[in-house]
Amino acid sequence: MRKIAILNQKGGVGKTTTVANVAAALAMKGLRVLAIDLDPQAHLTIHLGSDAEEEKAGVYELLTQGTAAAQVIQPVRENLWLIGAGIDLVGAESELVSEVGREIILRRALETVKDQFDFVLLDCPPSLGLLALNALSAADEVMIPIQPHFLALQGFSRLLQTVTLVQTRINPALKVSTILMCMFDSRTSLSNEVYEDISRFLESGRQSGQPWSGARVVPVHIRRNIKLAEAPSHGQTIFEYEPGCNGALDYMAVAEFLLNGHAPAESPSGLKGGLEGK
Repeated sequence: MRKIAILNQKGGVGKTTTVANVAAALAMKGLRVLAIDLDPQAHLTIHLGSDAEEEKAGVYELLTQGTAAAQVIQPVRENLWLIGAGIDLVGAESELVSEVGREIILRRALETVKDQFDFVLLDCPPSLGLLALNALSAADEVMIPIQPHFLALQGFSRLLQTVTLVQTRINPALKVSTILMCMFDSRTSLSNEVYEDISRFLESGRQSGQPWSGARVVPVHIRRNIKLAEAPSHGQTIFEYEPGCNGALDYMAVAEFLLNGHAPAESPSGLKGGLEGK
């Protein structure tokens, strides 16, 4: 079972969109996928068509009440299951402040269902608090979605420091495996510059032994696509809402990359192992 935390402390960079659509793409390929919504805003829960307002056990009950993982997992698509979130998750961190082992509650819970899934994708909140810490403690690897602008680079180093700290103190197996460029526009010089800056930084650290030293920039970028923004309001993945659009093609290629370690020979965003537009 591969457990991937999708992490970025900045909101609006494509975390939830990535979790929902990569999970759906993997499920469409026949993999058994569990998506976990750790954001009190419950956007992943809503995106997958589940009602965050319903009285339904989810992440909050799992973390604070000791509810078994099997009791909070709900099917949402063929081969796709969800542990949902709700507004009550806002209080989880304060309720767990005195709990012994609070950072590894999720990891222990997932151990009980590890034979039931091929992939677990964890949608982290846009903060580096206890909920994100539980995700990083439970995960084997981290995917960092980045929007190509200057401020994204400023937060990138802090994210790597956080992962290093968690790896050192809590989860020795944790590593940053992938960087995903979202809302990418190859026509702008800034998008290309951010891509190149991150690629150079990763190459410079290949021999450093850090948990991000083996990270790769996914050679398929998620192109700007209004359909990706529209799909959540219908409770649909991009493959249900507009299966032929750029967003659907790009996310299916990302799923291929996660499965096989390389993008399709002719990737949809025009990449052939390199930068879009080159």
